[in-house]
Amino acid sequence: MTWYSNMPAKRLEFIDDLEVWVIEKKRLKHPNLRVQPDGRVEFSVPHGYPPEFIVDFVREKHDWIVKAQQKYETSPMGRAATASQQEVREWRQVVEAFTPALVEKWEPVLGVKAGKLAYRKMKSRWGSCQPSTGRICINVVLALYPPECLEYVVVHELAHLLVPGHGPEFHAIMDRVMPDWKQRRAKLRD
Repeated sequence: MTWYSNMPAKRLEFIDDLEVWVIEKKRLKHPNLRVQPDGRVEFSVPHGYPPEFIVDFVREKHDWIVKAQQKYETSPMGRAATASQQEVREWRQVVEAFTPALVEKWEPVLGVKAGKLAYRKMKSRWGSCQPSTGRICINVVLALYPPECLEYVVVHELAHLLVPGHGPEFHAIMDRVMPDWKQRRAKLRD
């Protein structure tokens, strides 16, 4: 058996006017259709599912898929996907102007000290933290969201200086210092 034998089979299917990535997984029990944040349609199915089922299922969900893709196109992340370098520079200036003050505000609340702050455009994360060095990186696309979203991400990353993962201890810290953090996070998911 080769190392890649358990890798899912992935293929692009054209179903009516939709491009759908079909991913066959041996250990999957139920089909899972999703529209990724970039608008790409992925349909995971157990290995050996009949092609007719895949086509029929996607056709049945066509309107839902199109609405999800349209929602993405009009979202800040959709705008970010087609942003010019100049726009990204402007967003960076905004985020870079506000983040240090937020870090200074929240460090004493959490009892932590951040290391180097960095800023960049990221596709799938709002921020990152390296607990060993204290380095925090913030996504410049946050400039397109309400200010409370940037504050949430700063607090989230600072909390990782105390707890690296997202388990109950991490959530307890977030609940204690920012009781409305889930509402703020939800704005980033809309």
